[in-house]
Amino acid sequence: MAKKILIVGGGLSGTIVANGLCRQLAHQMRQGAVSITVLGTSDKHLYQPGLLYVPFGRIREAELFREQKKVLDRRINFFIDPATHIDVEAKTVSTQSGRSFDYDYLVLATGSRIRPDAVPGMEEGAHWFYDLDGARKLRDALAAFEGGRIVVNVNAPHKCPVAPLEITFMLDEYFKARGLGDKVEITYTYPIGRLHALEPVGKWAVPEFQKLGIKSETFFNTKAVDPKAKKIESEEGVTLDYDLLITIPPHNGAEVIENSGLGKAGWVPTNPKTLHREGSDTVFVVGDTTNIPISKAGSTAHFEADTVVDNIASLITENRWARDYDGKVYCFIETGMNTGTYVWFNYTTPPNPGPPSQMIHWFKLAYNRLYWLSARGLL
Repeated sequence: MAKKILIVGGGLSGTIVANGLCRQLAHQMRQGAVSITVLGTSDKHLYQPGLLYVPFGRIREAELFREQKKVLDRRINFFIDPATHIDVEAKTVSTQSGRSFDYDYLVLATGSRIRPDAVPGMEEGAHWFYDLDGARKLRDALAAFEGGRIVVNVNAPHKCPVAPLEITFMLDEYFKARGLGDKVEITYTYPIGRLHALEPVGKWAVPEFQKLGIKSETFFNTKAVDPKAKKIESEEGVTLDYDLLITIPPHNGAEVIENSGLGKAGWVPTNPKTLHREGSDTVFVVGDTTNIPISKAGSTAHFEADTVVDNIASLITENRWARDYDGKVYCFIETGMNTGTYVWFNYTTPPNPGPPSQMIHWFKLAYNRLYWLSARGLL
């Protein structure tokens, strides 16, 4: 009987898993011994890291999208049919259309979603760049802004962990280029006692902020936003005035995960090495969907997906485990409009940001173009 591989989610990690398995199991697919199905929510695939550049007019919106069918290998069964319930005991997934899909191996790649509605006043009083509509509105707000107090407010958990630092550096350079550097005051807030969850990155950011005159407020867990008074208040009792509020909203996982009883707030308890859902050996979890306490970043999704591809293929063809995931993450960090640095780390090696350079900035811009090869599993 043919082995059925079902992938719930058509983002980066789900797409890489599907395409990678197509290549590794090409013979078995030709023989009808393996089928691969992807359940997605859209006919378009979005390059999410590109949203960072939209507010500054540094990327065209058309560059952010491809047709999902063209990103996936043609041998993959792709359905735009969001999952509504996942039953890991019965090994079935129910969908919005009323269909039911069974599986031998399940890959949960359901991603994350922003929740500005979780903080009173945030939807009405803040801007963000974590979806296209928000990035467009922020672009208009920046173009109209002629000076005043900007608060960059970071909430947890969130994906793209270095993006809050990136937009802060980019804002500083953007306004200086417009001749408004002395009319703009930027304050960056973070919910714990440093500027980033990764301690070496937080320490690295301190002198970089000081050099640019960027203020910061740590231990700032957002309680509420007052859009009329233009104030943002923390649970710790600190209130900041703003003329423009840019927030990184808190994130949750997909509703289907929580509704199916697979994880609190949509995050699935995941073995950090095998990437199995805890308590299962046929359900794998990749990308933002995991509850692993590492960065919810595109590179994390990529390296996890590669691990899952190797293991499912090996289990089907050789009935053996291939390798564990070592926690590898690699992130570029824009430090302005024309310079950047990077960090890489894993479970045993901490990050160590280097000096920013123009060359690394160009590397990141190059990767923006190469993303589509990455999604197809060719990079």
